[in-house]
Amino acid sequence: MTSPEAPALSIVVPAYNEQEVLPEFHRRLASALAGLGLVWEVVYVNDGSRDTTFEVMLGLQAADPRVAVLNLSRNFGKEIALTAGLDHARGTQAVVVIDADLQDPPEVIPALVATWQEGFDVVYAQRNTREGETWLKKATAAAFYRVMQRLGGKVHLPPDTGDFRLLSRRALDALLKLREQHRFMKGLFAWIGFPAKAVRYDRAPRAAGTTKWNYWKLWNFSLEGITSFTVAPLKVATYVGLLTAILASLYLLLIVVRTLIFGNPVAGYPSLLAVVLFLGGVQMMMLGIIGEYLGRIFNETKQRPLYFTERYVPSRVTEG
Repeated sequence: MTSPEAPALSIVVPAYNEQEVLPEFHRRLASALAGLGLVWEVVYVNDGSRDTTFEVMLGLQAADPRVAVLNLSRNFGKEIALTAGLDHARGTQAVVVIDADLQDPPEVIPALVATWQEGFDVVYAQRNTREGETWLKKATAAAFYRVMQRLGGKVHLPPDTGDFRLLSRRALDALLKLREQHRFMKGLFAWIGFPAKAVRYDRAPRAAGTTKWNYWKLWNFSLEGITSFTVAPLKVATYVGLLTAILASLYLLLIVVRTLIFGNPVAGYPSLLAVVLFLGGVQMMMLGIIGEYLGRIFNETKQRPLYFTERYVPSRVTEG
């Protein structure tokens, strides 16, 4: 969404229940961008917050003409909220995506802009450290990136990266053409291609409030990423079925040999029950994998809008 009077740079900030941290985030953002030399706006997206996040955003918008506020009709999830913010970003030259919790410091944005001005369309912030996270979360995150590197095919997902990045206008326009319902934004950022470069930084602990991501949500998010960008799980189902059939055939051959040659009696119900339960478990697991992909096809065929907007208050800045 651009116009002849649009700012050069847009900052998109999705937020859910971030009333405590938003004022400090905006203060640090404005300070970090003060000497940038570009006219900028910040698009705050309220993703159906249950606290006073929306009211805080409106207060920032009233006090600062560079602030735009987008209020979604309900909670759609971070990936959709991020998409909505990008849809409404008016920046004619570039857009930056950043979370509101201050784990990703706004002070890194000038480095992203400087790298973009070298000629790169995508500049992603890559973490040196992950302060404030448990060892389990760090370990599972590292495992996820390794799995994606193995299964992602032609899509290269840089390790230790989140949504914090800069996109040129042409990269953003390409991204906005991707309208699938199941949105794994890290993968979509990588899928569009374009010249890219990393900027290293140290991730800070959350400044205020509590994280909205528990381990169950992170697990589902990981499955979302894997099934969005590879059919490898379906291939695994095929290989597991083939391996099970081979093992079953070998076991059957062993039983025949033991019975006919050595005269050993055939095992009774316990072994039969164990085999049946094992095969049933394998089949249910494979059906679950197939069902995951079928569910995605079902959701895509409905062609529902990604989100609805309750209110949009644009910024009051122009390029001139």
